[in-house]
Amino acid sequence: MFVGALRADVAPRPLYLDATQSIEARIDDLLPRLTLEEKLGFVHANSKFSAGGVERLGIPRLWLADGPQGVREEIGPDTWASAGWTNDFATAMPPGIGLAATWNPELAVATGRVIGEEARMRNKQVMLGPGLNIMRTPLGGRNYDYFGEDPWLAGRMTVGYVRGMQAEQVIACIKHFAANNQEQERGRINVEMDERTLREIYLPAFEAGVKEGGALAVMGAYNQFRGEHCCHNDYLLNQILKKEWGFTGAVISDWSGTHDTRQAVLNGLDLEMGTNGAYDDFFLAKPFREGIKAGTYPVALLDDKVRRNLRMLIATGALDQRRPGSINTAEHLATARRVAEEGIVLLKNTGGLLPLDPAKVTTIAVIGENAVRKFAAGGNSAGVKAFREITAFEGIVARAGAQANVTFSTGYRQPVRRSVYQVDAAGVRGSELSPAKPEEIESLAVRAVRAAQEADVVIFVGGLSHQTFGDDEGTDRRDLSLTAHQDELIARIVAVNPRTVVALITGSPVVMDPWLAKVPAVLQAWYGGSEAGTALAAVLFGDVNPSGKLPCTFPKSLKDSPAHAAGLARQFPGENGTEHYDEGLLVGYRWFDTKQIEPLFPFGYGLSYTQFAYTNLKVVSGTAAATATVQFDLTNTGTREGAEVAQVYVHSAHPRLARPEKELKGFAKVALKPGETKTVTIPLTSRAFAFYDPAQSAWSAEAGAYTIQVGGSSRDLRLEANYQLTTTTVGR
Repeated sequence: MFVGALRADVAPRPLYLDATQSIEARIDDLLPRLTLEEKLGFVHANSKFSAGGVERLGIPRLWLADGPQGVREEIGPDTWASAGWTNDFATAMPPGIGLAATWNPELAVATGRVIGEEARMRNKQVMLGPGLNIMRTPLGGRNYDYFGEDPWLAGRMTVGYVRGMQAEQVIACIKHFAANNQEQERGRINVEMDERTLREIYLPAFEAGVKEGGALAVMGAYNQFRGEHCCHNDYLLNQILKKEWGFTGAVISDWSGTHDTRQAVLNGLDLEMGTNGAYDDFFLAKPFREGIKAGTYPVALLDDKVRRNLRMLIATGALDQRRPGSINTAEHLATARRVAEEGIVLLKNTGGLLPLDPAKVTTIAVIGENAVRKFAAGGNSAGVKAFREITAFEGIVARAGAQANVTFSTGYRQPVRRSVYQVDAAGVRGSELSPAKPEEIESLAVRAVRAAQEADVVIFVGGLSHQTFGDDEGTDRRDLSLTAHQDELIARIVAVNPRTVVALITGSPVVMDPWLAKVPAVLQAWYGGSEAGTALAAVLFGDVNPSGKLPCTFPKSLKDSPAHAAGLARQFPGENGTEHYDEGLLVGYRWFDTKQIEPLFPFGYGLSYTQFAYTNLKVVSGTAAATATVQFDLTNTGTREGAEVAQVYVHSAHPRLARPEKELKGFAKVALKPGETKTVTIPLTSRAFAFYDPAQSAWSAEAGAYTIQVGGSSRDLRLEANYQLTTTTVGR
């Protein structure tokens, strides 16, 4: 039998569909095949969460989804209303602040992988997260969504998260670039700060995400920076992100964050999302098309934007046989639980009240509405339709209910939404709140106090919620107090039962007067995701030794914080449309340490059920991988297995330009059995000694004397060594 040649009417497979080819080769082949209209389709939305797609060429749409703590429920396609699906549940991971409190970049990798795998199951190519804006003020409504106040810690968590997610064929979109550190007037406020503050505080986590993490998407912020909106800000996007850092991915606007066609075309925006009106009326749609046809804009600018969006699409395997995903697996829930456990911070444990032994108590009174409240669906764009969410009360009953009588009293009622209204094009719900009436407040308190009197131990579960003026997108908090008269209630409870444990579920700092001095044990539990209650119970009853550390300073009062110390509107929330970061570099512990202000709880702080000793500090210079290497021994001197976060801070003895008292430049989380000692080695690169020198437009690690400090928090430094940097290094 004669085997003939291939049929002439069977076309060879085009190169852009060949998965063996490089991404760039595939884009080079695909781009000339696209018409002008098809190219424009890749640079603006065609639904609430999609763009692009060319059916005739077999190119699917690029699908995006919120958010940082899990894949958001399906909406749309052209409305913010729920799509009503029954198969769009997801694992709720602890949000950014809880992840940062673990001080464990490996868990950031694991979190990215869980969300990436679930996004792949839901056919999403881009996840809008992580959020890595710095906590400038403890009032920030989205502080819970971010990694705290320190750029080095935020950068390490960002790198892990991005690498984990993108290993799952899902693009991580790091956000919000840049200086989006409050919710008030977020769409209009203009931020002014000096260059050192920008480079040393607000950009490093983004730089790490791009250069080390390899993030292929960056979301522009809503606010303006130096008079230009961040979603089309030439200095931030073209000069820094793309030219200096070599970013090859796509800049995506926040929803309704685009305001001008010319700036969007010229100043670095690649994908416009969420603008009000018909999709063809978006700034990068018909106006861009008309500008190209008139010769105002070169096609090369459009091609660059399309190339960047195709780079994301192809990198996810969307044109190939993409790996199948999975969702709500036992492994995913186990990761969520571990993150929640490792993020819980033991703030106080006078007299060793914790861990509790349910075999030695008859009655445990659980008090507080937050004990039965679920949080995963809140927070607007960070909300998740959780397949499973264990409340604090459920976790406590499951762990101790067989050995002790566990009772519950509501104690207080968080304000509830009285009416809901849409406040912006990002789908963020504003609301009017209905607080409890005086008679309801007293009735709930009386019953809670009675329950406390009748119990051997009280576990008060308090905190905030994802409500307007709480931990919520779209609004900032009004003050640092606990809501719903909780402070007064805790004081009444501990007065009748001194064996009271307070567990706080919040995403940002709170003040703790007038009860902190009287309560023997306090836990900061954050929002714990799907396994929140299980994790909290594991720590309360000693199945897990707490190892979390604070990623932010808890001030004694708002006026102690840098953005509020002067009490000036120009510093927060802004005056005449502009906000001035007058505190400069002194954000968080940098302010408290430099100004010698005593915090309520310092940055990096967290207790354990065991104790640790630091000894034998050595600082060695001149290795291939680092400018200096910090080495010391860490010993578990207690009776329980535990993990310590050892932190390395650098102090410049005689800086040419003013610097903070000290800065975190390295850390390691070390697990130790009782009596065990490990030698810990932490490398310090030249950047650890450097400041940004505006005169040279570069980082300068200047020769001179430095002090290396090592310990368990920014205010618990056990070891100190002098170090001489012999050579000045200047570079980007």
